[in-house]
Amino acid sequence: MIVEDEPAIADLVGVYLKNENYEVHTFHLGRSALASLKDISYDLAILDVMLPDMDGFSICQRIREIYFFPIIMLTAKVEDIDKVTGLTIGADDYITKPFNPIELVARVKTQLRRYKRYNHAEANFFGKDAVETTKNEHDFAGLIINKDTHKCSLYGEMLSLTPLEFNILWYLCENKGRVVPTEELFEQVWGEKYMNSNNTVMAHIARLREKMKEPPRNSKFIKTVWGVGYTIE
Repeated sequence: MIVEDEPAIADLVGVYLKNENYEVHTFHLGRSALASLKDISYDLAILDVMLPDMDGFSICQRIREIYFFPIIMLTAKVEDIDKVTGLTIGADDYITKPFNPIELVARVKTQLRRYKRYNHAEANFFGKDAVETTKNEHDFAGLIINKDTHKCSLYGEMLSLTPLEFNILWYLCENKGRVVPTEELFEQVWGEKYMNSNNTVMAHIARLREKMKEPPRNSKFIKTVWGVGYTIE
């Protein structure tokens, strides 16, 4: 799904993605894009922020009420607060205009690789035999997380998690009681090589704790083992 009110930009993005054999559906209005969700099964959305009828943030929020496919915000708004807003409400990436179409395609591939790996191709992660016996739900101490429905609740209250946050929590639950090294967590969830200076995991753990209303120190669920990684108890 491409939602972009400037035809030239929409066409440019569409051409590059079609050249990579992706099926593209382009919309110039947010409401038309949202209406199409009833009939089209999407794997990824690219949303402009400034649209004639509604902003991209609102579209992102509406999508996240039901769907978990990756969302990339593509916009001329470069302020940090806009980037934070987009990522906080559920976007997975944020690209500012002007942009390099080749870079955009690369980011699309990265997001789709993550999404397919953790939502539609569990065999690639657990192994064929393990898929048959792996639990699809963890329920302990008031935390319930279900991989089939992609829903998570804490003490009966639903948590609004982004796909990455969900995958982090799920992986920690799968390894309950074991300290998961930061490097392992990043490489398993993001599917990329970990760099020592990468603070991505720390930032996402902080957002997870915030949504779970847990203090940074002395957290009940996600505990930090300094110099090693994280564990869930």
